[in-house]
Formats: sequence, structure tokens, C-alpha cells
Amino acid sequence: MGMDFSTLRTLISRYCVGEENWVDSRTIYIGHKEPPVGTEAFIQQRFPDNRIVSSKYTFWNFIPKNMFEQFRRVANFYFLIIFLVQLIIDTPTSPITSGLPLFFVITVTAIKQGYEDWLRHKADNSVNHCPVHVVQHGKVVRKQSRKLRVGDVVLVKEDETFPCDLILLSTSRDDGTCYVTTASLDGESSHKTYYAVQDTKAYNTEKEVDSIHATIECEQPQPDLYKFVGRINIYMDNEPVARPLGSENLLLRGATLKNTEHIYAVAIYTGMETKMALNYQTKCQKRSAVEKSMNAYLVVYLCILISKAFINTVLKYVWQADPNRDEPWYNQRTETERQRHIVIRAFTDFLAFMVLFNYIIPVSMYVTVEMQKFLGSYFIMWDDEMFDEELGERAVVNTSDLNEELGQVEYVFTDKTGTLTENNMEFIECCVDGHVYVPHAICNGQVMPGAAGMDMIDTSPGPGAREHEELFFRALCLCHTVQVKEEETVDGIKHGIHQGKSTSFYISSSPDEVALVEGMKRLGFTYLRLKDSHMEILNREDEIERFELLEVLTFDSVRRRMSVIVRSSTGEYYLFCKGADSSIFPRVVSGKVDQVKARVEHNAVEGLRTLCVAYRPLSPEQYQEVCHLLSGAKLALQDRDKRLTEAYDLIEKDLILLGATAVEDRLQEKAADTIESLHKAGMKVWVLTGDKMETAAATCYASKLFRRNTQILELTTKRTEEQSLHDVLFDLSRTVLRQHGGMTRDTFSGLSGDCTDYGLIIDGATLSAVMRPAQEDSNSGNYKEIFLEICRNCSAVLCCRMAPLQKAQIVKLIKASKEHPITLAVGDGANDVSMILEAHVGIGIMGKEGRQAVRNSDYAIPKFKHLKKMLLVHGHYYYIRISELVQYFFYKNVCFIFPQFLYQFFCGFSQQPLYDTAYLTLYNISFTSLPILLYSLIEQHINMDILKKDPSLYRDIAKNSLLRWPIFIYWTVLGVYDAIVMFFGAYFLFDNTTFTSNGQLMTTNTQMMFGNWTFGTLVFTVLVFTVTFKLALDTHYWTWINHFVIWGSLIFFVLFSLLWGGIIWPFLNYQRMYYVFMQMLSSGPAWLSIILLITASLLPDVVKKVIWRALWPTTTERIQNADKLYKGQLSEFTPLASLHAPSKAGSHRRGSANQRNAPNPRRSEPFSKKIMFTRWQRTPDYCTFTPLLRFADGARHSKQGHAYSGAGPETSV
Repeated sequence: MGMDFSTLRTLISRYCVGEENWVDSRTIYIGHKEPPVGTEAFIQQRFPDNRIVSSKYTFWNFIPKNMFEQFRRVANFYFLIIFLVQLIIDTPTSPITSGLPLFFVITVTAIKQGYEDWLRHKADNSVNHCPVHVVQHGKVVRKQSRKLRVGDVVLVKEDETFPCDLILLSTSRDDGTCYVTTASLDGESSHKTYYAVQDTKAYNTEKEVDSIHATIECEQPQPDLYKFVGRINIYMDNEPVARPLGSENLLLRGATLKNTEHIYAVAIYTGMETKMALNYQTKCQKRSAVEKSMNAYLVVYLCILISKAFINTVLKYVWQADPNRDEPWYNQRTETERQRHIVIRAFTDFLAFMVLFNYIIPVSMYVTVEMQKFLGSYFIMWDDEMFDEELGERAVVNTSDLNEELGQVEYVFTDKTGTLTENNMEFIECCVDGHVYVPHAICNGQVMPGAAGMDMIDTSPGPGAREHEELFFRALCLCHTVQVKEEETVDGIKHGIHQGKSTSFYISSSPDEVALVEGMKRLGFTYLRLKDSHMEILNREDEIERFELLEVLTFDSVRRRMSVIVRSSTGEYYLFCKGADSSIFPRVVSGKVDQVKARVEHNAVEGLRTLCVAYRPLSPEQYQEVCHLLSGAKLALQDRDKRLTEAYDLIEKDLILLGATAVEDRLQEKAADTIESLHKAGMKVWVLTGDKMETAAATCYASKLFRRNTQILELTTKRTEEQSLHDVLFDLSRTVLRQHGGMTRDTFSGLSGDCTDYGLIIDGATLSAVMRPAQEDSNSGNYKEIFLEICRNCSAVLCCRMAPLQKAQIVKLIKASKEHPITLAVGDGANDVSMILEAHVGIGIMGKEGRQAVRNSDYAIPKFKHLKKMLLVHGHYYYIRISELVQYFFYKNVCFIFPQFLYQFFCGFSQQPLYDTAYLTLYNISFTSLPILLYSLIEQHINMDILKKDPSLYRDIAKNSLLRWPIFIYWTVLGVYDAIVMFFGAYFLFDNTTFTSNGQLMTTNTQMMFGNWTFGTLVFTVLVFTVTFKLALDTHYWTWINHFVIWGSLIFFVLFSLLWGGIIWPFLNYQRMYYVFMQMLSSGPAWLSIILLITASLLPDVVKKVIWRALWPTTTERIQNADKLYKGQLSEFTPLASLHAPSKAGSHRRGSANQRNAPNPRRSEPFSKKIMFTRWQRTPDYCTFTPLLRFADGARHSKQGHAYSGAGPETSV
């Protein structure tokens, strides 16, 4: 036994995936070199190659895997079972009738998925075969990307993309830094700085890099792009030197090298283990309300199918109880059939009836719905009104499955920064020790001519204050991660600044930082560059000051601050810290806190983003202690983040307050108009932000989320400190419920004139307390329900100081409430991803905080204003179209199969089909599929401009109103009625039959040859024409394409029938349809009966619509009638509010009286709407627009005309 047990145990622990060591970390040998003897055992681990696989299928597994996925769908599996039953037992219809539609659906889906996967294979191959440069034996060799292994040392040149995840060893820059853009990973186009390992940054040639002897220990691959923990052991004289590795040393696959000639780096994660590949994971599937309705209807129809089959089976055996009927002389049974058990015979008959009636379940509906969603999504992408010229971006659809859900939204959750606002920061002012400085304008109360002539010394009160002021400016010039993009030499920059020329510009991942550094530049202190770990500043005397950058304590969303430790040229150590006021003030021990705090609160109320700046001088001993703390935390492989946070906490204390800054983030164009439209459409808008309460509240007022007369309810830490949370919640609950006696505002969606407008503000800390599960021993009760009750009765809610996870919790809370409303989340940054994934519909804004929100969203839009058209127009249309598609599909299949059910009563329940095999097969595939598909793509029941002008029309389709059970039952009953008319109409037509001289059966009243297939063909002809005309009657928006498809499909049916019956087809074993269709059409009365039966089928639906429109018109129908009168120009000059149906009898007189007395109409009191009702009450017929027509034509004004013109300014929607 040469190998001892410890080595064996190590080997087993390395190779067994279940072992803890394997899970925790991996060891990488740079350049595949063994460590020196005696240091540690060399065990080469196995890692995947660098091949990227984004495809789902291979050539070998495509058919089985795709078939398995497709037959997991209930409808496909159901039709497969029916097809197999037809093959196994003697069924009345050919297996082709089920097999062909199923084969068509499966083939179309397989071709689509196969093509998409082929494109993925193509993309993978182009990536996997691209060349990379690898250092081997001191030389650079070219390899294909897929052949790269973990441990290879890679050379990457400027503007090249990193082939895998790499640890940076050295760069062409002397300071060991390189600049990288991660646009393809998170969309951030800003240049980020990455750092080489300190001990290897001097190795600049292939031979030097090849001589590096080191191992890397790091965590196993995980998908977080911004987190990495590792350690490098460099062997010098056989003694390892350990250095920490963090995310600042890790270059990710997909990122691009910028502003750096070349770098050397070692591969640590390859192929499908790279962070980019781990982020490929698909999001959980979201299902729309329409899809859930479809599945419910399918279950109902399945029950109808089973009951039909059961009834027919029972009646068959009742019928066959008479021996003469059971075995007529011409159809004797075989001995085998006689001996078969009655239960088996009954079961076989039941299955045969199931097969006969199975067409009531529409298999092609799924394919049509998928095509409608896929093709319909292009209308969003092609919409020129949703194209942003500034960004050069269009709307993007990542998930077409949720198009109709855009028309059902009840709650909108929106981020503030970058979503409602532009995320385009502008430095407004700074406050140092209570003295305010405004660039180019005011310095300490004096008006200044400009930045070039500013002399800060003269205006500063005293030398001590001047020193503080300059320290504040220096702090802001040093405490950041901004890079300078240089275009000229240093002298050029210096010259350029004073000549007003922009020869350099700042780049940062945070727009706030750029605004602050640019603000300092305008106040006389210019940040020049970071060179050789030294930051250079140009002060007002045009002197360059150099500070050595020793440590950067990076910003994170929990601490909400960042710090730097620098050493000045005189050898003094400083810690400069900037962050949110809530995270700085508790750590401050001296400084003019009250004056600065007052200014911060004043700026927050104005809607400005504020940051506080503080510092702490460090002695050399304190600095050494700080270094020891940080290096200990950075070298830890376990819980590194936690230990770093603890270290930062100990370092960032005993601060001296310097001052505060104010930066403005302007509201996005038309953000207020969009929010107002969403309110009018009945949606509740919640703003979820990480900002402080005052800033967020100011933005909410500016964006019209809160009105000046909105009563603000606060549920904040400040209030819960004074009262217990229990008392505060019950107080707020009493306040909102007292107003309208417990009636929730959902009835009015925040727009009723009789309700006080409430707005709620809650902060993150209080929300955590509300969400905390109730303790058994406390009297806290269930706070969630009370909180929800308060929220339901508020027209707007602002949640501030929110952590990303809390945003998702809020969305989840509302989703799970008893009404189960449809939610939509909209945001632009990585911190919004959790709520975007949680909401029913997630929308990403193409903002400046990267593209993570866009990548994880269902839809992406360039600006917040585009949300208005996305919901009010596209969402409205999609829902109308798909609801008609679903109901129509079930209707036409009831019409199709119910005559077959009735026919069994006239053929002794013998499972005789009514229709020919070709008709059974092609009914859903060819004859009736294209018209409804086209309808579901281009139907516009109301003009687009009207939908934009009158958002309240969105309420007509709220809460899945077009797919409710009463409407579904109406369509089903209509289908049954049409089927009865078709069947019995044709039956009575054929009632009197006689034999002709040559022995043929002829009907005496129509002189038409009579037979089973003639009867079925007549019923089928009436059926195809009836269901197609029904769709034509429901179409409001006619184009040449509609005409072509609707009339074209009818012509196709006639031509096919003529061809099918006009030729003896050699491949058929029967010729039962030969000449049937021509014989039927040769009879004049048959033509008349077809016309009469179609009319009789459609008449009740038409009469019902006419009566309903005349007596109880919906708002949509009023506007449709008016638009016809105005020939499509209604939106240009008609007050749309006048067309709205009254919500309650008698409420309008009271409303109009209130309006006349109210000097300032509120959002919740639509002024013009009630005035118009008062004037029009004399005329009950809302479809008569004579006064408005006269007004539009420029005729003399009647009294009504004057009323209209008086209300004119208020009628614009």
C-alpha cells in the first residue's frame, strides 16, 4: 500500500460531489503548474471545458425530448389518447380525423421550436469557435474558445471580449488597473475599474507571466455577478504569500476590455460555470388570467363530452333491448361479438362515442392562441409612438404569453429614481457648516458672476471655516469611484478647463457621483485622474494636489455609504465618508449637525437627493489597525461579506460632519400625465423607492400621485416611536373606514367624488414590523389584514426606504390578498428585479442603472410615458381580441359537434358520423381558423385615439369581464341554438322522401337526391357559413385583409367541396362523397334553405345586440355609435365624458350641484362629465348627438351648444 489513507481521503473528498469540501471551494493551479513539494497535495480537479450551450436539443434527442414536452400539455395528450383509441378499437370515424389535426399542431410547434434551437446552436458555435490567445511555455498560442481550460493564462487585447471568467494578473498599465464595460451583462455602459493582484502586476511579458508559480482558492461558481470570494497563494522561495481576491479582481465572460492595451489573466470558471451562463436560467413561467379561464372552460367542455358519451351509451343499450333492433336481419353479429362481456362492449361503445364527439375540445385553439400572442407581440415592437429617439430604442417583448394581461392590470408598482425621474443628476447646491454654495450663482448669499471669477476665501466667514470648506470640497473630489476619460494630455486638460473647453469627461457607474464631481469642478476644485494609486486634484490656485489612495470602502445598499482612506502629500491620513443622512448622522461626534440637518430636510422637501459628507483624521497607529482589520476580513473565504461589514462598521465611526450636497433628479417627460391616466383607468399606483420620505413625497406631488388636497396618512418609524404600531394601524383604519362605512374604494378606484382622497406613506422599517408574523403571546394580531384594508381605501401609496426584497414582499402581499388583483411592476435598476419577477407583469425601463431590469422583465419600454399606450391601447386591444378568440372557438365547436349528438337519436345510436372525414379533419384547420386568427391580430373595436383620450374605458374590461361565466354560458347556449336550427332545419327539409323510377331516394319537396352524406353536407355548409358570418358581424375594424380572409375562406370551402366530390380519388377506399356537393347545389330549394337556416341561426344574436345597445348601452357601445356618426373623427371634438353611462340613478343631479359650488374641481370629481349629464338629461337617447353635430358643423349655437362650450376646457382627457 504505497498511498496512505489521508491522501486517499483527500482524493475521495475532492472527487465526491456530495463532500462539503467540494461544495465550498475549488483550487486552481495557474498555468497547470504543480505547487512546490511539501506545500500541499497536487490533485488536479476536473472542470468543464469552455463550451457554451444555450440550446435545448441535440440532433439525437430533439424528437423524443420535444415530443415529451409537447405531450405534457393536457390538450395534446388528450388528443393522443383519442387517436390511440381510434387505432385500437373499431370507431365510427377514421383515426386520420384526430391524427391529422394533432400531427399538424405537433409539427408546427416542433418546426418553430426546432428553428429557434437551430439559431441558438448557430450562435453557440460562433462563440465556441472564436480564437483566443493563451500563454503556453512562454509563448502566445491561438486556441478555439471551447478548448480553453481552467488554469490557462489568457492574453486579452483592447476591445476584445473576455472568453471566460478570469482573475486579473497584470495589465499594460503601470498601476495594474484595467477598464471594462459590462454592457452585455447588466447594460451598464460606464467604464468600471478592475485591479490586478498586487504581487503579479509587474509581470508584463509572456515569459514573466509564464514564470508565475501560484494557486488560487475560490468559491464554487454562483450566479451573483457582483460577488466573488477567493485567495491567491503565490510561491516565492517555496513559501506561499496569501493575497485576497474579490469582485474587483474578477473579469466576467461577456465583458469588454477598454482603454487598456492588453491584460494577462487566468481562467477560473469556464463554459457553463461562468457567471454569465449561470444567469441564463429561465424565470418561472407566468400564466395569464385568460389562460386560467381557458383551462376552466376546457374542463367544462370535457365534462359535457363525457356526459354526451355516457347518455348515448346508455340510450344505445336501451334501444337495443328489443332483439329486432339489436340484431337486424341484414347486420347479424359474429360469434366473437356475441361472447364478449356486456361491460367490455359498453366500455368500447363509450370510447367510440368519446371519439365521435371529441371535436368539441378544440385542439387547434392552443396553436391559434400561441400564434396570436407571438405575432401580436410585434405590434408593440413596431409601434413608432413607443420609439425613443434619444435612446434610439423601441419597446421590447421578452414574453408574449402575457399580452392580454396588460389589459387587466389593477395595481401598478413603480420605482422612483430612473423610472418616474430621469436619473439625470444635476448638482444644485452644497451646504458646509450651514453656509450654502450654489455653483455659478450664489456663494454664501452673494450673487456671483461665474465659476471662473469665484473667490471662495473672501466670502467664507473666518479662516477656520475656510479650512473646513476646502476639506469638504477635497472630500467630494476624493470620495468616489469616478474615472476620467482623457482626450488630451494633462496640460491640455488644465488649459481646457480654464478656456471653457471640455477636453475630458467623467465616467461612473453612479450618476450621483458624476454630478458631485462636476459640481466641485464648477466650485473650483477639479478631480484630474487616478495615477499610480494617487488621486490628483487641481485646486482654485491651479496647484495640483496629490493624495495616495490607500483603501476604498465600497458603497452597498445596506450601509448606504462609502468611504476612502487617503494619505496627503504631507503624510496625514484621512478617512472621508459620504452617504445617506440616516447612515451618517448617527456616526457623527462633532460638527454643525443641526444647521446641516435643517438644510438636508429643506432640500428633501423640495424633492432633491441629499448626501452628507464627513471625515475622520487617522493617526499612523489607527491606520495600521484599520489595515489589519480589513486584510483579515478580505482574506476570509467564509462569510467574507459579513466580516467586511463588521470591519467597515468599526472603521466608519467618530466622524466629524463637514456638510451636505443636494442633487436634482428631474421628473421624466409626461410622467405626471401617465400617472393621472392610470388613475382614471381605475388602477392604483404605488411608488416603491429606496429614497428618503421627504424626497419621495415631493416627487409624488410633482407626478400627481398625491394632490394638494390628498389627505396624507403616515405609517412611519417616527410615528410608531410615539405610539405603538397596533394603535397607529387602528387609528388609520378608523380614519379611512369612517369616511365610507367600510365600503372599499375598489368600487370607485380612487375616483369617486363622494370620497376623501387618502394617500398613505410607509417606510421600510415599519413595513418589516407589519409583515412580521404575529407572536402567540402578544396581542399584536394579524397586522397584514389591517394594513391591506387601509391600502385598499387609499388612492395612492408611497413606500420609501425600501430594500429590494421588501419591494417584492409588497407585491406578493397584494397578489395574495382576497381579491387576487393583477399586478404590474415597473422599474429600471437591479434593485427592481425582485419585484419585476414577483408581479404578474414585469416591465423594465431602459434607464441608466443598467439593463438587469430589462433582461428580467416581460416587456421593456424606453420611458415611463410609454406605459400609458402599452396598457390603455395595446393591453385593451389584446384582451378584447383574445377573449373573443377563446369564446368564438368554443362556440364554433359546439355548433360543429352538437348536430352530431342529435343525429345519434335518428340512427339508432349506431355511432354513425354526420360529416365526412375530410370535413371533420379540416373544419378547425382550414375552413374556420384564419378569419379568427386575423380578427385576433387586427381588430380595433374603438379608435386608438379615443382609448388614449379616455382612460376610463379601460374599466369596461377590468377583472376579466369578457371571460366571465355568464358570457361563456351565453356563447355556449348560442352555439347549441345554432346547432339545433341547422340540424332540424335540414331534417324537416328532407322530411318527405320517395323512390324514383330508377330506385334512387328523392325528396319530394326539393327534388334533391337524398342520402346520409347529402344531409351531413347540407348541415356542414350552413355551419361553415353561419360561424364565419357570426365573426363578420362581430368585426368592427374592416380592412382589405379581413375581406380577403373571411370571404376567401368561404370560397376555399366551396372550391374544396366541389373538388373533393367532383373527382374519384384513387387513394380512398370509399367514394361516398362523389358528386354529393354538386347534386345538393343543383337543387334550387337547397339554396333557399341554406340562406334561411343561416339567417335563422344569426337572427337572435343580432336582435339581442340591437335591443341591448338601444336600452342598456355600455360606455364602449356609446362611443362606437358616436364614432360612426362622426365617421371616425369623434376623438377630435367630442367631449368623451358625456358618453359615459351613469353609475347610479339620481347621483348626477347631486354631483352636478356639488360641482357648481366647488371652485376647484378635484381629480375625483370629473367636472365636465357631470355638467354634460345635467344638460343631456332631457334626452334619454344618448346615441343622438344633434347639438354636438350642429356645433361641429359651425351652425348656430343652441343652449346645449353653449353648455358644451362652457365646459370645453374641462373636457380634455
